[in-house]
Amino acid sequence: MNVLSIVGARPNFMKVAPLHRAFLSQPNTQSKIVHTGQHYDHLLSDIFIRQLDLPQPDHFLNALPGSPTQQMADMMHKFDAVLHAEQPDWVLVVGDVTSTLACARVAAQRGVRVAHVEAGLRSGDDRMPEEFNRIETDRIADVLFVTEQSGLDNLRREGISHEKVHFVGNVMIDSLVQYRQKATKLNTLTLLGVFPQQYVLITLHRPANVDTETGLEKLLQLIRGIAQHKTVLFPIHPRTRANLTQFGLMDRLVAIPGVRLLEPQGYLEFLNLMDNASLVITDSGGIQEETTYLNVPCLTFRHSTERPVTVDLGTNQLLDDLKPETALRKVKEILDGRVKTGQVPPLWDGQAAGRIARILTSL
Repeated sequence: MNVLSIVGARPNFMKVAPLHRAFLSQPNTQSKIVHTGQHYDHLLSDIFIRQLDLPQPDHFLNALPGSPTQQMADMMHKFDAVLHAEQPDWVLVVGDVTSTLACARVAAQRGVRVAHVEAGLRSGDDRMPEEFNRIETDRIADVLFVTEQSGLDNLRREGISHEKVHFVGNVMIDSLVQYRQKATKLNTLTLLGVFPQQYVLITLHRPANVDTETGLEKLLQLIRGIAQHKTVLFPIHPRTRANLTQFGLMDRLVAIPGVRLLEPQGYLEFLNLMDNASLVITDSGGIQEETTYLNVPCLTFRHSTERPVTVDLGTNQLLDDLKPETALRKVKEILDGRVKTGQVPPLWDGQAAGRIARILTSL
């Protein structure tokens, strides 16, 4: 069996790494990795590859920058040539980025079977491009691997044949389980001059939160309020940094006492920071899952989440608007010890990739 696994954005590395190892452990199975270059930073890509014990990708598509439509067209054209050369049995796509749908479409057009990992997740928010990518990829996929009960419910409601669907757990948690101990040995906190439970970790990048001056003004007000109680560690996403600069707000952010602005972190460094935070504030999907497993309080600034198990069972709470007054009240509750009790969802046990590899081999 020959499998091509697709990575396009940094979270994809954490999901593909355990899958690549699981495929190689199966008899008569070849696993290759295609990096579309959708989000590409040479330094960070090398860090993720090294920290996750991955080989260099077998193919790098070097997708051209541009709108999602322009990137998708470029990826599809370049990936078509890869499929023609490799002739795989399966194309495996993870998550919901542009690369996910682009490569799934090309595979389907060439008659190559598609496996979708993290299938069935739905936010119910059609304004999110990721929602469209999820739905279309699930319609294309020949086999769908689900991380939580809501995924099973959504696919059943959408009429996807139950024979295609497999509840396997969460490959993102596979990487966390494997590398958590290694991350704890890093001296990240020492280098930053902070102590466990004495800081709040913030990472925000979605357009609804950071693409307008009004949204960024609210963010600065929130950070200023939190910094009165705890040190704030803020690894700045390139999109967020660019918008802060564009609106002339970067100097004001830098001037807030108690705020440490960081460059984007490697996987192990960020895992270490999450594991020791008193609170994580985010708008990311994967961080909702990781904090749930780590039992770290998480506030997610979004109207909805495609990962409702992190709210229903986990430590995640949604705040549907970045209103500083409301958010600061919730932050104060958590920092005062009134935290939500969470539990690890079913099958988030570090073994999801093995289940997926065995199922694909049997097919």
